[in-house]
Amino acid sequence: MAEPQPASATEGMDDPPAPTTAEDRKTAAAMNALESRTADNDEDNQKPTKQIDTDALGKAISRLELQDKGGKPAAQDPNEARRKKKEEEQKEKERRAKIKVDQADVSLLVDQLDLTKTKATELLRAHEADVGKALTAAFRVWG
Repeated sequence: MAEPQPASATEGMDDPPAPTTAEDRKTAAAMNALESRTADNDEDNQKPTKQIDTDALGKAISRLELQDKGGKPAAQDPNEARRKKKEEEQKEKERRAKIKVDQADVSLLVDQLDLTKTKATELLRAHEADVGKALTAAFRVWG
């Protein structure tokens, strides 16, 4: 027994329904262009060549816009992003190096967290010499 067909379907229907959205229309146009190219190749009894339609390719590339996640145009030079990141890291290290750390706070972290003095100092500088923030951060990471 056959499945019921929609009322819009007719026997021998070759053409699908017309696309309703702009994206569907673009897709249908692209598919028709591909079908016409393969039909042309079939008429000539030739194998499809690897020749590229340079005009179509140029138009397609000109429409592309490289964007990053924030919607801004991406940097043209990938090394520039790395350089900026290294500069920011260097500035952050310099900023942390200027933070004065109390030796009593360092001793407290060494005793309580079993850290070396260097690590305890780095932890305090990362948290602007605030013992509470440093301990909280350490427990979040290790605890």
